[in-house]
Amino acid sequence: MAIKLQTDSTDQLIYENDLLQLTVLGGIKLEGLDRMRSTLKVQLQESSRPPVRHNLDLYNDTQLEKFIRKCAERFEIGTSIISASLSELTEELEKYRLQEIKAKEENLKPKFKKLNLGEIQEAETFLKQKDLLTKTNELIGKSGVIGEEVNRLLMYIIFTSRKRQQPLHVIGLGSSGTGKTHLQEKVGELIPEEDRLSLTSLSENSFYYFQRHELKNKVILIEDLDGAENALYPLRELQTKKRIVKTIASKNTKGETQTKYLVVEGPVCVAGCTTKEHIYEDNANRSFLIYLDESTKQDEKIMAYQRQLSAGEINTYEQKEIQEFLQNTQRVLKPITIRNPFANKLNLPRSVFKPRRTNNHYLQFIEAITFYHQYQRSVSTDKQTGEIYIEVTLEDIENANNLLKEVLLRKSDELTGSCRNYLENLKSYLQTKKKKDFTALEIRRQLRLPKTTQWRYHKQLGDSYLIRKVKNKDSQSNRFELTDEKEYQELETQIQTVLDDCLDKMKIIASGGSPRSTVPKRSKTKTERSIDTKRAS
Repeated sequence: MAIKLQTDSTDQLIYENDLLQLTVLGGIKLEGLDRMRSTLKVQLQESSRPPVRHNLDLYNDTQLEKFIRKCAERFEIGTSIISASLSELTEELEKYRLQEIKAKEENLKPKFKKLNLGEIQEAETFLKQKDLLTKTNELIGKSGVIGEEVNRLLMYIIFTSRKRQQPLHVIGLGSSGTGKTHLQEKVGELIPEEDRLSLTSLSENSFYYFQRHELKNKVILIEDLDGAENALYPLRELQTKKRIVKTIASKNTKGETQTKYLVVEGPVCVAGCTTKEHIYEDNANRSFLIYLDESTKQDEKIMAYQRQLSAGEINTYEQKEIQEFLQNTQRVLKPITIRNPFANKLNLPRSVFKPRRTNNHYLQFIEAITFYHQYQRSVSTDKQTGEIYIEVTLEDIENANNLLKEVLLRKSDELTGSCRNYLENLKSYLQTKKKKDFTALEIRRQLRLPKTTQWRYHKQLGDSYLIRKVKNKDSQSNRFELTDEKEYQELETQIQTVLDDCLDKMKIIASGGSPRSTVPKRSKTKTERSIDTKRAS
């Protein structure tokens, strides 16, 4: 009879020869190659004698010798026969274990799709097109992302930055049920599967037990930051330092306690969703904040799409093809150094809070757009260092300004996103009704808000001196009025003006003109004067 280990069931490994049948009950552990603990069942072929069952380490000579003598006495055969059979079994188990370990390691490796020549050429041709961002945004919409034209493209460019040494991060904010997770999930599907990791919940130490380079240059998609609250500190360190280290105490094979280092390296691109803006402020400071469109128009778009999907009018196969195509375009992007010759001439609006970190985000986002346009940029070589790089163009800066206008506006606003939405809806209502004052109950009924939520908004607006109580002898209820109806428009104008001024100056310099005589000096807005007063005090 040919010697062979039967591995049809991993919990019952059977080895047979002409005389004996040896069964390994429960299989063997793959961890710890220095031992082979197993439960054996030994019985004679075609015999009515009861089998021998025993638990032992096949690498332990003392245990093995006792077991051989016990089997020899039970079956009334020589010890040499049983010893040879156990030796053959041990050889087969060693081969089996090494094969299983190798197969397990192969399964853990990310599966990289190898593009054929046609797919590479198609992706490169697309990346060389004019109006690349516009065409990309159109494809994102056709892939199943409804509305959110600016947010979806912004998120896609941020996910593209994962291949760079300084990746960007994004947090989606909005009320419950507005589609934050859906937007993140659908845009995430446009990134190759080997480059993204979707997580629902994270324990405090979970990040430390990834392989050292398992997260490198990947997009980490966290469905809800509430589910990762315990892991936010290592996540922040991974974002900032691109490396986290943890020490643990463990015992070696001799039973001695030793210190073991768990190291996980980045860089990583992190995306998450939440309704709680202030709770995750430390993480938000490291990320771009995008506020979802909660307008009635966006509701109609989504509901119309849902009806079409239910009616079978949406071509899901075409959506899948577009997803795979955009994944291929991501695969052909190669890491390359970006240099911004206009960096020294770029300025942020003075109204932006935390300008140091925001300025770095602004510059990195411009470089991310250049990185996405790498097939349209000429490659240069540094004569001193030999480094290969491409340069930022004025078109990249203009595209970045258009996409980041809302982000910078929100970062300049002292109100939270939900409170700002409430105030703007309040302004629209008063303008429609041609009223100047209002009661809390009136607005609560109109906007369908809980009383506690409105009270929280009014406290924030009162602290910012954007609303005030009005005395009214004819009414017992408190009435309120807005102190400045145009403060948000002034802030928006100020930000747009600063960005446009910088871009215009650089265009004039690039064309050989003088920026002083062409760009007029702008007087400060009311909001700027207010900010200067606050900073002075």
